[in-house]
Amino acid sequence: MREFEGRTVVVTGAGGGIGRALALRFAREGMDLALADVDEDSLEATGRKTREHGTRVLTQVTDVGDEASVNELADRAFAELGGVHLLCNNAGVYMGGRLWTRPPADFEWTLRVNLWGILHGVRAFVPRMIGQDTEGHIVNTCSVAGLFAGPGAAPYTVSKWAAFAASLTLAQELALEGTRLRVSALCPGGVVTGIHLSERRRPASLRTEPGEDSAFMAEMIAATVAGGIPPDEVAARVVEAVREKRFLVLTHPAYEPGLAEQAAALSEGRLPRMPDFEWTG
Repeated sequence: MREFEGRTVVVTGAGGGIGRALALRFAREGMDLALADVDEDSLEATGRKTREHGTRVLTQVTDVGDEASVNELADRAFAELGGVHLLCNNAGVYMGGRLWTRPPADFEWTLRVNLWGILHGVRAFVPRMIGQDTEGHIVNTCSVAGLFAGPGAAPYTVSKWAAFAASLTLAQELALEGTRLRVSALCPGGVVTGIHLSERRRPASLRTEPGEDSAFMAEMIAATVAGGIPPDEVAARVVEAVREKRFLVLTHPAYEPGLAEQAAALSEGRLPRMPDFEWTG
């Protein structure tokens, strides 16, 4: 999909970070927008900024972990904007800790948002996007942690590997069916966002007590975010990937040697080395 003007994009997690950057970039490209976030105030702030570009903007408070909530977003987007051509399943949360020490609620929360948010988005939007019989694209925000399984962030890493698997499966299925839709798996690393603060919007029913492992990783992710690249750079890479129909979208070119190294280790039956997520050596 090379042309954006006059078409419609849906962005979840649009209240800040990468989601807001995507919304602003696509507004500048002349797209109409359906924006979603669980936080109403931050969502409306994004809505105000995007409306300055003169395109139609719909905002809807949406819990991507709830199927009915995502279906309501899809119903409004198709009814009020006339169709959807680009879907960015971007909403995400972070939780660190070891696989054997963090309680089930940590995994339930991260999977609910990071995986089920994508699955609900696909099920709500993709059948209707196929039915439009127009060019279209789905961008799922997966994370570099969905490519390299490092220690200490088990809930997040498990959810993001599942998100990557869902994206790859979707891309292959859409190609096999001969549709006009393409898929990109966005795998950002260090980006200046508020993901390290995502627990403030965690449902009360899924809250847990922090442990020393999760507290340590919270400090690590905060430092990674502080030293990351601007979200605008990520949005630019997404625009380029959609135009070029690229599946894997990396935010840091230095990740590429790490992928080759990991593939070599796995092909030889070896455990890949513990990754430096910035792949600086």
